[in-house]
Amino acid sequence: MNRVLWICNIMLPAIGQELGLPYSSREGWLSGIFEKMVGKQGEVTLGICFPLGEKELPVRKFTVQGICCYAFREDLTAPEKYAQGMEEGFRQIFQDFRPQMIHIFGTEFPHALAAVRAYQNPARTLVGIQGLCGEIAKVYMAGLPEKVQKSATFRDLLRKDSIRQQQEKFAIRGRREREVICGSGNITGRTRFDREGARRLHPGSKYYHMDETLRREFYTGQWRMEDCEKHSIFLGQGDYPLKGMHFALKAMGILLPRYPDMKLYVAGNSVIGNRSLKEKMKLPAYGKYLLKLIAENGLGGKVIMLGKLEGEEMKRQYLKSSVYLCPSVLENSPNTVGEAQLLGVPVAASRTGGIPDLIEDKVDGLLFPVGDERLLAKAVEALWDERKGPDGCCLAQRISANARRRARATHDGEKNYARLMEIYAHILEEK
Repeated sequence: MNRVLWICNIMLPAIGQELGLPYSSREGWLSGIFEKMVGKQGEVTLGICFPLGEKELPVRKFTVQGICCYAFREDLTAPEKYAQGMEEGFRQIFQDFRPQMIHIFGTEFPHALAAVRAYQNPARTLVGIQGLCGEIAKVYMAGLPEKVQKSATFRDLLRKDSIRQQQEKFAIRGRREREVICGSGNITGRTRFDREGARRLHPGSKYYHMDETLRREFYTGQWRMEDCEKHSIFLGQGDYPLKGMHFALKAMGILLPRYPDMKLYVAGNSVIGNRSLKEKMKLPAYGKYLLKLIAENGLGGKVIMLGKLEGEEMKRQYLKSSVYLCPSVLENSPNTVGEAQLLGVPVAASRTGGIPDLIEDKVDGLLFPVGDERLLAKAVEALWDERKGPDGCCLAQRISANARRRARATHDGEKNYARLMEIYAHILEEK
């Protein structure tokens, strides 16, 4: 039986739960395809590698649900730093598992390059593109005022993590990403944006289209206008400039006079802290700028930071929101857009990167130009317009139904599993 080794950016929740270790719920599509693989064991012999932070329990090899798992040490807080020792760690893992091919999920972290260098077999290396760090670095400033770009708080100076330093870290990761892609003979992606990026970096690679299977909880439940909180906007992340929270705040300032009851709910890490002196000391420059925009636009009490949400919590927030907003300056295929569409939540998003491959404007979502807060506000307002058309539905209801239908085809677990097996077979048959 063919032996395939996955190299992941995170410890999968199923593994973390088994080991009693903290785990991440991001990259939910990995959990989706993992569940399919476990349910159909027998087609390939699967192994899984994942990083543990330097302070975690030094687990090395173990079995979860019949699958051989390997943990390797990596400083997850500094993805721009490359540790040569990881290459030897991967050689040991490869010698033990004896994979006939490796599948690297994402190009963003040092372990991707360490695995490529250690394996030295491009024809049997498959890399799945998630985002492209080199492209992110180019647009990282996201239209921030020059003064904000140059600013640095006490926290930024202490951590050497100012906005400009963050941009440089993405540039470093982008240079490493180029070597990962050039050292891989096979690439998976799902948008024109990542296909063109892969061909630009490595014209000789084989590109395979592969859609994502999302977390199980998002395949049940359905958004209903009458059940959601009126004039509420949900943002899946807002902790760094690329995600465009500053555009959302400016758009809220435009909308507020007409919708004084509006609210913005933001999941993930909060960079705006609270009123305590200790929290103010931890503020990054971007968080300080967001607080300035909140004050200038009269949004006190209108922005609610939710913190890290697990799958079911995210689902509840989607279903209670009247709009899901993705104002990023660059995305490939954001999971949050797919999750919202599966549930039928009306989506307004920037026309950037791979998003136009997920959303047909005015059919299953609304698109607006990157960084245009006026057209962003206009898109949100259009989704709040409850006037009904000849079909008895308003725009949000039509978009909801269409998005749900499209997402169920795109994120169909059985279809995506079959496609993955087809890709593996094609690579393994190549001489």
